[in-house]
Order: sequence, then C-alpha cells, then structure tokens
Amino acid sequence: MRTRAYHAAEVAERQLAVVLPRRWRHVRAVAAKARRLKRLTLPEDQDLVVAAAWLHDVGYAPRIVDTGFHALDGARWVQRHGFGDRVAALVAHHSCALYEADERGLGQALADEFPREETAISDALWYADMTTGPDGQELTVDERLAEIRQRYGPDDVVTRFWQKAEPMLREVVDRTQRRLSAQPM
Repeated sequence: MRTRAYHAAEVAERQLAVVLPRRWRHVRAVAAKARRLKRLTLPEDQDLVVAAAWLHDVGYAPRIVDTGFHALDGARWVQRHGFGDRVAALVAHHSCALYEADERGLGQALADEFPREETAISDALWYADMTTGPDGQELTVDERLAEIRQRYGPDDVVTRFWQKAEPMLREVVDRTQRRLSAQPM
C-alpha cells in the first residue's frame, strides 16, 4: 500500500523537478530530513510530516501559482488534490508563512482558510526547511537566513518578512534541537 508521503513525493517531483530543478533539490533534502525527524512525532503522524515536507514548496510550480504566495497557493492545491486538511494547513503555515502572508496582504485569507498548529510536526517541518539550503545543502539557521537575505536583497518582501519572523523561527529551531538532544537515535 502506498503511503501519503510516497504519493506526495511523486506529485512534488512531477510539479517541480523539470521546471524548478533547484527548488526540487531543496524539497528532496527537506523531505529526507523530515524522514529523520519523524521520530520526534507520534507514530500516527510520521507519514504526515514527511508528506508535508514533500509538498511544502509545491506552490512555486508554475501550474499551481495563483496569488503568487507559494504557501497559500500550495496549500489550496494540496487540499484540492486530496492530501487532507492537516497536510494543507502544514504547507500553508510552514516556516512562519503568516508573516509573509501579512506582507503580501494575504494574512487574513491564510488564517481563515487554514488553521495553524504548533506541534512537534510543524516544528519538524519548519526545522527541516530552515536548515536546508536552496540546493539541498545542510545549513544552520543563521546560514539559511543569511542566504535568503543575500538572494532576495534588502528591500524584497521576503527579506522584510524574515526579519519579523526570525525570533519565532529561532525558537522553533531551538525547540526541535532540544527534542533531538533528548531522544536517542
């Protein structure tokens, strides 16, 4: 029987691998990290965190773009394609997406359509995303934030939202690192 995560991997590859190969390298590495982090979640949630990792950036795919905000576009697409409300909500809110939504005037839409959860699952997804570079390389959160600022420049909406989101991102990364330290491999 195919799992939701397996199906998510197939779908993400179809949407991203050819048209956005760099984004695809990032997504593959985030999903691999999520597989390693799934031990931090309840057994019944482990497939969920991996599926969300595969789909977290699917909203960048040209065929999926609607509003231009990848977290919202991806979450709506994920929901329409039967991955479930929770996977859609994890995609919608990954890595402090609400801050970016606010910068883009879409904060209310995001909040109204998708509930935000604060669990080991959402933390694991954010951690995997925020410690993985655009080419799939392992980065610290400091390196990832610096890379984003350099890539987008000081005046871009993405840079502005990261400045606001940074304290929360660091809190999530720290919390996940504490969980990892507390759990034997």
